[in-house]
Amino acid sequence: MKQVELTATARETKGNGPARRLRREGWVPAVLYGPGAETKQLSVAVRDLEHVVQKGNIRRTIFSLSIQNGGSVTKLAVIKEIQTHPVNGQYLHVDFYEIDMNRKLRVMVPVLPKGKAKGEEFGGMMQIIEREIEVFCLPQAIPESLELDVSGLGIGDTLHIKDIALPPGVELPPGENYTVVTVVSPKAEAAPAAAPVEGEEAEAAEKPAEGETEAKAE
Repeated sequence: MKQVELTATARETKGNGPARRLRREGWVPAVLYGPGAETKQLSVAVRDLEHVVQKGNIRRTIFSLSIQNGGSVTKLAVIKEIQTHPVNGQYLHVDFYEIDMNRKLRVMVPVLPKGKAKGEEFGGMMQIIEREIEVFCLPQAIPESLELDVSGLGIGDTLHIKDIALPPGVELPPGENYTVVTVVSPKAEAAPAAAPVEGEEAEAAEKPAEGETEAKAE
């Protein structure tokens, strides 16, 4: 798992008003929390956050968070959530989760189907039910992605999370075995329309279909 350096600044202010002022000045409000750790109020420069986001896979990135507060202290963290504005995409808030490199954590990892399902050769359609799955591992063991061989799937077959080959040190949460990929049968062809009874054909041609009158009026 890659590690990226990021600078954050400690802040004392809380609330919507101070947060809006920070954003106007080019900063994104943030917090750092973790098991047994005191929650820290932070801010991150928008340009720095944009830079790391553009690199991709931010949810599978360990951040070496350099916190400026008179001096400087470094914390290892992952991003738990980035809140953005639903219209303009502006960064609103970032949640950092402090980690211990010797303590396992849960993280979502993308699943990459490999190969072509044999059921597709007979008209079946492969459906990806889950594009990410949750795994449990040490921070340094977090995989970039997990491959799932689908070549043996026929129509009606499914693969579950327990069918995924996990790298060493990576586990699934206990008790879960939901479907990840399935191959479904092709849609049945529409049945031919019944022939109209004698005398109904002309009547049907003159009579507008249900909803047609309303559509014309609109």
